[in-house]
Amino acid sequence: MRISMTINGTQCVMDVDPDDVLLDVLRGAGYLEVKGSCHAGDCGACTVLVDGRPVASCLTFAARVDGHSVTTVRGIGDGTHAHPLQRAFVENGAAQCGYCVPGAIVSAKALLDENPEPTEDEVRLAMDANYCRCTGYEQQVEAVLDAAEQLRKEARR
Repeated sequence: MRISMTINGTQCVMDVDPDDVLLDVLRGAGYLEVKGSCHAGDCGACTVLVDGRPVASCLTFAARVDGHSVTTVRGIGDGTHAHPLQRAFVENGAAQCGYCVPGAIVSAKALLDENPEPTEDEVRLAMDANYCRCTGYEQQVEAVLDAAEQLRKEARR
């Protein structure tokens, strides 16, 4: 079946099988920043935004995103124009091995878009589905809180 979606601001048309999951379709299209790990929706490594909401792309049928907008971590910012979340993850040591980072940043972005002044508990809850075996989570929580503060400062300028 032919589907159309916007990926990181670029309109894409592609053929998919009805049982193809979004993770595999994105990776097959070159979006390798979307990581697959558990393939059961338990780890958060494959998290992307669909119309601004975080979803486990390993559990989302690609056909379900026909006509929708998908954002990966690359669509949030890149090496030339890093988003404050991406900078904060680096500055806080929250990106050690890097495998979970794309999904964690995507989840954090969804939180900050909805709640620009989250508490520590709200950050922890929003990122509860993103497993990290390297950082112990403290650095990631600090990174999100630091990014939230930076975004508020930028908004006041």
